[in-house]
Amino acid sequence: MGLGPLRDVSLADARAKAADCRKVLLDDRDPLDERRAARTEAQLADARAMTFRQCAEAYMAAHEATWKNAKHRQQWRSTLATYAHTKFGNLPVAGIDTALVMAVLEPIWTAKPETASRLRGRIEVILNWAKARGYRKGENPAAWRGHLDQLLPARSKVRKVKHHAALPYSEIPTFMEDLRERLGMGARALEFAILTATRTGEVIGTTWDEIDSDVWTIPADRMKGGREHRVPLSQRTLEMLGEMPRESDMVFPGARAGAGLSNMALLATLRRMDRGDLTAHGFRSTFRDWAAECTAYPNEVSEMALAHVVKDKTEAAYRRGDLFEKRKRLMRDWGAYCSAPAKPGKVIPIRSTK
Repeated sequence: MGLGPLRDVSLADARAKAADCRKVLLDDRDPLDERRAARTEAQLADARAMTFRQCAEAYMAAHEATWKNAKHRQQWRSTLATYAHTKFGNLPVAGIDTALVMAVLEPIWTAKPETASRLRGRIEVILNWAKARGYRKGENPAAWRGHLDQLLPARSKVRKVKHHAALPYSEIPTFMEDLRERLGMGARALEFAILTATRTGEVIGTTWDEIDSDVWTIPADRMKGGREHRVPLSQRTLEMLGEMPRESDMVFPGARAGAGLSNMALLATLRRMDRGDLTAHGFRSTFRDWAAECTAYPNEVSEMALAHVVKDKTEAAYRRGDLFEKRKRLMRDWGAYCSAPAKPGKVIPIRSTK
C-alpha cells in the first residue's frame, strides 16, 4: 500500500501513516478498502452537490406548469433572483442554514412584509424539494412554525392589513344607477362583476361558452381556489348579457382580437366616475356586508357565493354541495337591491329569506 511520494511525504509522516494502517488491520479492516470507499464517497458527494440556484431552477421546471399564469412564474423568478440568489444562490444547497435565511429575510421583513413572507415560503419549498431529492439533510431552516416564528414577528404584527376600498352597501343603488349610464365595455364588465360578486380576473376572462341559460360556470383553471364555480345570474345580469354583441368568443372583448379586457379596465372605469377611492375587488366586501346586515341568509351561503374556500377541514370534508339553490335566491335579491331606484339618504330594505 503506497503512502505517497517521497517528495511530498516525510519519513516521519510515512511512519505515522503506516502505524495508523496497522491499527486498522488489527481491527480486522482493510485500509486499502477504506481508502477506496472514502474516494467513492467523495465522488458521490461531488455528483450530488447542487447549488441553491440550481435547485430553484429544477423545482420551478418541475412545478411551473401547474401555476396559473406567467405573472406568477415571473414573481417566483424575480423574488428569488433579487433577494435569495444574491446571498446564497451559488452556495451548495446542503449548506443553507438559518443564518443565511435570516440574512435574506430580516432586511425586508418589516419594510416589505408581503414580499418577505412569500419569499420565505418559496425558499422553504425549494429546500424541501432538495431534501426529498437527497441534496441536503436535516431540518428546513426556512420553516416558519416552531422555527422562524421564534425569530421574526408575525406578518400580521408587522403592518396592519390594508383591505380593498369598499363602497358602503347603502350607496350601491345610487352607484349602480350612475354605472348603468356609462358607455364602454369596462363599465359593463364592472357592473357584471358587482352583480355576480366575482373577481376581476374571473370576469374579464369570461367566454360565451361558459354561459348556459341563467348559470355562469367558471372553470377551475380560472378560479383562485382551483375549483369550478357556478354563478347564478340575476335578471339584470341576463338583460345586460342579452344586449352584448357576440362578435368574439369573449363576453368582454378587449382591443386585441381574441383577447379580453385589461386588468385595469374596471379600475379605469371607477376613475372616470371620480371614484378612484374604490377598487373593483372591494365590491365583494360590499356584497358580503349587505348579505350579513340586510338578509337572513346563513353565513356559509354568502361565503360560497364569494367562492371562498372552507378553512375548516372537517367541515369541508362533509360539505360536498355548493348550496346552489340558496345562492340562486341570494343573487336574485342582490341583483334586485342593486337595480332598485336610488333613494338618497335611505337604506333600501330587502326581504329576509329563511
